[in-house]
Amino acid sequence: MTDDSTTHFGFQTVRESEKAGRVQGVFGSVASKYDVMNDAMSLGIHRIWKDAMMDWLAPRPGQKLLDVAGGTGDISFRFLKRAGHGHATVCDLTEPMLVEGRKRAEAGALHDSLDWVVGDAMNLPFPDNSFDVYTISFGIRNVTRPQEALNEAYRVLRPGGRLMVLEFSQIPTPALQWAYDRYSFNLIPWMGQVIANDRDSYQYLVESIRKFPDQETFLGMVRQAGFENAKYRNLTLGIACLHSGWKI
Repeated sequence: MTDDSTTHFGFQTVRESEKAGRVQGVFGSVASKYDVMNDAMSLGIHRIWKDAMMDWLAPRPGQKLLDVAGGTGDISFRFLKRAGHGHATVCDLTEPMLVEGRKRAEAGALHDSLDWVVGDAMNLPFPDNSFDVYTISFGIRNVTRPQEALNEAYRVLRPGGRLMVLEFSQIPTPALQWAYDRYSFNLIPWMGQVIANDRDSYQYLVESIRKFPDQETFLGMVRQAGFENAKYRNLTLGIACLHSGWKI
């Protein structure tokens, strides 16, 4: 991999070496308004999607979760409540997102069951075979090389461990995808300006969704990383999608 290798940052082409810093800039900028913006952009539906993720995951008592790009802790809080008892490590590239997560009431109540770690999804600071469950929610499309993130997920999971990815995806019906695109490109950057005083970051988020592989392509990437029994489920017509796989 040379220093001249390129990737996409939204619809821009940038050097791979630049992308992580740019992504940090986006999420550092929006961290304090991130949860409010999630509710506004999805009309609150992201909460239903995350609950659907937990329904399929079915956390069990005593499990150890690694929640990558875990930001403000949404998935980890849900996981620990469903499991009854266990441990969650929230790992994120952007420290301001972790700072916001630590401020939440749930973080105080679950303090003994949570760790917050700054780390890169493509080079996780954890040993092999360390976790029972790996989740990444609306984060893998921001990773410079998503396949490497999936490979790392496989590495840090124990045999019998579970991968689950929640990410925006593609609507299989062209007319509905067209309507969704009109909403995304016209309203979401405007909401970013009004709510977070940051139009550019939300323009990037919309563009990054369009650049992410479709459901079947990403399923192939999950399998390429070594995961067995890999499957996906569309949520809300395919606006979002859950991918699941097992380290056997």
